Amino acid sequence: MRVLVVEDELKIARFIARALEEEGFTVDCCSRGDEALLMMLATPYDAAVLDIMLPGPDGISVLRSLRERGISLPILLLSARSETRDKIEGLNSGADDYLPKPFSMDELVARLRALIRRTAGIGLSVYKVGNLTLNLLTREVFRGQKKIELTAKEFSILELLMRTPGRVFTRTQICERVWNYHFDPGTNLVDVYIQKLRKKIDEGEEQKLIQTVRGVGYKIEAL
Repeated sequence: MRVLVVEDELKIARFIARALEEEGFTVDCCSRGDEALLMMLATPYDAAVLDIMLPGPDGISVLRSLRERGISLPILLLSARSETRDKIEGLNSGADDYLPKPFSMDELVARLRALIRRTAGIGLSVYKVGNLTLNLLTREVFRGQKKIELTAKEFSILELLMRTPGRVFTRTQICERVWNYHFDPGTNLVDVYIQKLRKKIDEGEEQKLIQTVRGVGYKIEAL
């Protein structure tokens, strides 16, 4: 899942980004309201963490601009001001959730995951394809009764594939969503990680779940 963190206090932005990356999110950061709006309009983020107090347009103004354009990107609003009127203004402007500062990083991560699941219409935290299950909360993966140990990047790739079984993801899409940079046609990074996943998930199994779509990319599907 790719998230934008909009926070002008560098120390706080770094803490949030680190906490989210440790949980498998791909994170972009910016510190100005005008920059945030441009990034949200140009990039298909899964959610954004948006501080109210920003240079340029403030968080509420950015939020209103998004909603006026019909963009339903899930927004978790942050504010150092805990007054009820600020919370009401934020929610009335289109925020999906509100978290006052100071906050627990564990709570922020939990709220963000719940927000993404709720907005996407996902009621559970567990994805399943065939006898393969992935639990977002415990970050555990099982093939039948066998527990599979994955690195953070392997988990992120598998989560991306399992969120929409049968959908083909190109190498460019995987690279941009998992590593957060543009795909270099000369690299085999994605292929190397797919091979690692296949070895852990499909090796020794009669049903192979991770499939190559020649000339396009990869998908996961129980045929």
